[in-house]
Amino acid sequence: MQKFALLTSAIALATAMPAMAETTFNRIASFATPDNMAEGEDRARPTSAEIISVSEDGNTIVYSDSPLGVLGFLDITDAKAPKALGNVAMDGEPTTAVIIGKRVFVGVDTSESFTQPSGQLRVLDLDSEEVLESCDLGGQPDSVAKSKDGSFLAIAIENQRDEDLNDGALPQLPAGFVVKLPVANGELDCEGMQKIDLTGLAAIGGEDPEPEYVDINENGEIVVTMQENNHIAVIGADGAVTSHFSAGTVTLEGVDAKDNGELSFTDTLTDIPREPDGVKWIDDAHFATANEGDYQGGSRGWTIFNRDGTVVYDSGVSFEHAVAEIGHYPEKRSDAKGVEPESIEVATFDGTPYVFVVSERASVIGVYDVSDLSQPQLTQLLPSGVSPEGLVAIPSRNLLVSANEADLGEDGGARAHVMLFEAGTGPAAYPMITSAGPEELIGWGALSGLAAGEAAGQLFAVSDSVYGNQPAIFTIDATQTPARITNKLIVTRNGHPAQKLDIEGIATDGEGGFWLASEGRSDRLIPHAIYHVDADGEIQDEFALPADLLDGEKRFGFEGIAVQGNTVWVAVQREWNDAKGQVKLIAYDTDSEEWGAVAYPLEEAGEGWMGLSELTIDGDWAYVIERDNLIGDAAKVKKLFRFPVSELAPVAAGETLPVVTKEEVRDFIPDLKALNGYVQDKVEGFTIDADGIGWVVTDNDGVDDSSGETLFWSIGKMN
Repeated sequence: MQKFALLTSAIALATAMPAMAETTFNRIASFATPDNMAEGEDRARPTSAEIISVSEDGNTIVYSDSPLGVLGFLDITDAKAPKALGNVAMDGEPTTAVIIGKRVFVGVDTSESFTQPSGQLRVLDLDSEEVLESCDLGGQPDSVAKSKDGSFLAIAIENQRDEDLNDGALPQLPAGFVVKLPVANGELDCEGMQKIDLTGLAAIGGEDPEPEYVDINENGEIVVTMQENNHIAVIGADGAVTSHFSAGTVTLEGVDAKDNGELSFTDTLTDIPREPDGVKWIDDAHFATANEGDYQGGSRGWTIFNRDGTVVYDSGVSFEHAVAEIGHYPEKRSDAKGVEPESIEVATFDGTPYVFVVSERASVIGVYDVSDLSQPQLTQLLPSGVSPEGLVAIPSRNLLVSANEADLGEDGGARAHVMLFEAGTGPAAYPMITSAGPEELIGWGALSGLAAGEAAGQLFAVSDSVYGNQPAIFTIDATQTPARITNKLIVTRNGHPAQKLDIEGIATDGEGGFWLASEGRSDRLIPHAIYHVDADGEIQDEFALPADLLDGEKRFGFEGIAVQGNTVWVAVQREWNDAKGQVKLIAYDTDSEEWGAVAYPLEEAGEGWMGLSELTIDGDWAYVIERDNLIGDAAKVKKLFRFPVSELAPVAAGETLPVVTKEEVRDFIPDLKALNGYVQDKVEGFTIDADGIGWVVTDNDGVDDSSGETLFWSIGKMN
């Protein structure tokens, strides 16, 4: 059968913010940090990319890799094809590196304990990667910044606290401080090091300041955040503190403050300390902070301050709401710090000043036009791998580069990455689907099944057990670019949100209602069952699988549902005590109330398992998504198959199941690479709309140990 061509609209999609921004950023490459290891090294070891910097010519990237204790080097001369330049051992934990000329200056934490902090500032040759010299910093370094003229460095000596001691409360001495370290001709002047005392400034733990992040403006002034102290200080060119002030508090209305399996933005948080982490000067009078929070607060947004402490702008809940609209809200962090903005970058592209806000937990980068500092405009949200931390802009090359610290390799998940974005004038490729538009915020994620409505481009999707206390059916308008989620219908039982459901499949019933397939899990008392709900989402009927079809039952149950006349079909994801390499397609006759099944032959499994994740019936054909559970370069099978509907001739349990004859329709791996990220694991939804167009969606796992990216695209006419 001829495979369908990839529609360019799948990647050429306008952003959910402005219809067409003057400058747009799109991801052009991703580099997995294990690829920087030498031949023969154990690439299964944890690795990371945390804080990132760039050489003055814009061609070499360096990043700190804390788990390996190394500094990683990348050649980005060809930005679309980064090349590994290897790792250099730091004999400690590297925290931040900056580059002046041909020298790399690295803060290295060598602390023996929280009570005996220590650290070095090491210098490497950019070309040879040789360590040339070191300075003893007298404490544990965190952030390192370079002056605009390259004449000195500022280093935040955090001397961080033990978070397990007294619930992490301050004080926990020794106190932190800031170091000002002269640099001349690429060499350190260790004797000229200046220690800048910050004790006695903050109202919270004033005797124990913990400097977190530093930046230097054109006048040689240093701004420093003290995150745990909720305080900010400005240090003059002479090394004296010229001003300091509390970062203040905010009251947030319309947030999700409960980790309860629901996306409900109805809570209020009162007088929450901002507790800023990253900070960058915008100009000599203003700087921006990412308010990550710590043990006391975190305002889930970002702020622009005047150097005297006056708040020029605060994002309030707007940043977090925008994140929720593209499906990236991390619900499991609701009772903590929500999206946790961690770092800030400031740069001018094509004459427009931008602030880039990095959200660690939502795994996105907010792009703000700050032409008017009092009214920044959110122009894009960029997908950035799992848990971005560092970010560097390279305007001379129209590039933005992120460092994504989370490495989930030990659990079979995504590895840490460096990701590159290019500024241009074309449409934004991401998001592919959004809930922006309705007056009431629609939170969504973990889309695990698709069905078609009566109109062209009208689709329905369901969310899975990530939001187990709020099972929902979403209405999608796929005629818009990006596709729009226009309604959220809660599935109810006796008028209350239904519990003990893990909805993985959806089909329309032709009368305004829906058939839903719920994947069971016996250890959590969730039955493998079919549900019939009306147009209001109320469960009308429930059909649990009979014992004879539950033989060999496992957690991996129903993953798709489709209707053929008076028969409802569900796809079982994995083998249930069947012949190896086969799974069941189970039928329920709604008239006779009889159950039956046929068998479906799986592709040969490689390193992972193989299974089904969707079932769709359209005309003479039944379609299934078959996939392995692998991610990135390890992924081998993410495919759409079909077989004749005539072969859906179920027999009773206990009889030999007839095996359907399948043929491949499409390999989804090229589609999953279209955004230049890594191949996602869960391509889980497929349907054919009223115009005969095929649509596909991935499940983002509710941003739980996931990048949060949802890919939604069309594969064209199916008949």
